[in-house]
Amino acid sequence: MNIIIFGTEKCPETRKARRFFQERRIPVQFRNLGDKPLTEGELKNLCTGAIKAQDLVDDGGKTWVEQGFQWKEYDAAEAILDHPGLLKTPVIRIDRMVFVCPDLAKLPLGG
Repeated sequence: MNIIIFGTEKCPETRKARRFFQERRIPVQFRNLGDKPLTEGELKNLCTGAIKAQDLVDDGGKTWVEQGFQWKEYDAAEAILDHPGLLKTPVIRIDRMVFVCPDLAKLPLGG
């Protein structure tokens, strides 16, 4: 099982997700978006199946408000790439499945 957590060190929900996996001794890869924002390819890989770019936008977050997105028409993918703070975190990818700010207890971890 390959698990990647996309988030930032400052995000309390991301820290909670990392702690959840650590307590269960489940190895994960952490992608700190504070150090390196998503690339276009990574964003496309996250936006597969039921998850669309708009689902990844934090429409109540600091960047959303400060940049005035509530008053703009925008392309969600372009907005996330241009303003990484718009991304709702954590985003957890388990193999090919993507979960946005999930209920951690309901993740399909097997066993």
